[in-house]
Amino acid sequence: MNAVRIFFIGGLTSYRALFNWLTPWILVPTFLIAPVFQILLFVYIGRTTGVQSDEFYVIGNAIQYAAIPCVFAMSSTIEGERDEMTLSSILATPAGRLPLFLGRSLPVIANGFLVSVFALAVGGAIVGIHLPASAVAPIALVIAVCAFSCTGIGLLCASVGLRVRETATLNNIVFGLLLVFCGVNVALDELPSWMSTIAQGLPLTHGIEAARRLADGESFGGVQRLVGAEALVGVLWGICGYTLLRLMEWESRRSAALERL
Repeated sequence: MNAVRIFFIGGLTSYRALFNWLTPWILVPTFLIAPVFQILLFVYIGRTTGVQSDEFYVIGNAIQYAAIPCVFAMSSTIEGERDEMTLSSILATPAGRLPLFLGRSLPVIANGFLVSVFALAVGGAIVGIHLPASAVAPIALVIAVCAFSCTGIGLLCASVGLRVRETATLNNIVFGLLLVFCGVNVALDELPSWMSTIAQGLPLTHGIEAARRLADGESFGGVQRLVGAEALVGVLWGICGYTLLRLMEWESRRSAALERL
């Protein structure tokens, strides 16, 4: 019961603390406006070049933008504790590390899901794409899996925050890699083979492909393998992130670096 309380209440409290003294409304430009402009940018580039349909760019960029909350917010939940000199107090508690750290990912996943859904709905409405009614619920499920998967790599970035001064640069690099490698604006079969191979192990790749197929009328049964692959990628990144987090915690204790700025 205590682990459940730490997982849910601790995770929510930590996520609320991300805003510190700022009102959450300050994030509206980042979470709601920026993804729509990214969609419009690539839609109009696509129209000019005539390479892909509007639907291709709307779905790809809407889902990819989940990386903003899933990577940046996940990193900030750890880095913020270090900045405020509270990380050592948290790590000194006897609380289980699994609910302590993974509980912080739950609000982040929800945030990433809402950002992608909003971007898909608003961006799609602006450029005039129409999704089949039968595809709405399956695409929503795919977006949820993508948010979970992307948070796994966010946990990996968060672990780096135990040792480095700040993780914003790393987060931006990860966001850019996902944008370039995952078939967001360039189909995987048009990328160099080494890039498309790497993409198979990155979050979002399989989910974006599944969402596009669903939007084209394919049944959920036809994309189950892609959705399963996306979930597996998220689990593997999450395991890597949690493992590195524990290693960084041990190393930070050994070198007395938890509060070093």
